[in-house]
Amino acid sequence: MNKFILALVISIMAITGTFAQGPIGTWKTIDDKTSVEKSHIEIYQKDGKFHGKIIKLLDSEPGVVCDECSGSKKDQPILGMVILEGLESHEDYWKNGTILDPENGSTYGCSIWFDDGNVEELKVRGKHWTGLYRTQTWYLVK
Repeated sequence: MNKFILALVISIMAITGTFAQGPIGTWKTIDDKTSVEKSHIEIYQKDGKFHGKIIKLLDSEPGVVCDECSGSKKDQPILGMVILEGLESHEDYWKNGTILDPENGSTYGCSIWFDDGNVEELKVRGKHWTGLYRTQTWYLVK
């Protein structure tokens, strides 16, 4: 019985620690049309907001650039590019950020969350100003 209680306490502490950490970590993206593994995104916190940059390309050459992007990201390497910016903590999810799709150069409003307490799968929703949105699942890289 004591071993059961100890295991339960350790499990609760591990889950609580992961929620406290939020989405910080490395996440694998998968193309929702082709099911091809695309990249690894490192989510980090800076100045109280969450950001994410591409740290590994899984289906492209490392030197590929974002020729569809505009502004300062135009023709810049996709590897190392910050594509997730400015997410703010709100209750049990993160919102009010932006996400860049380097394939078409478009930027969308963004929110992210864990579904049903599963801290190994991150739901990432990009929302167009028209109200249309697309949600992907990113997977924790261990």
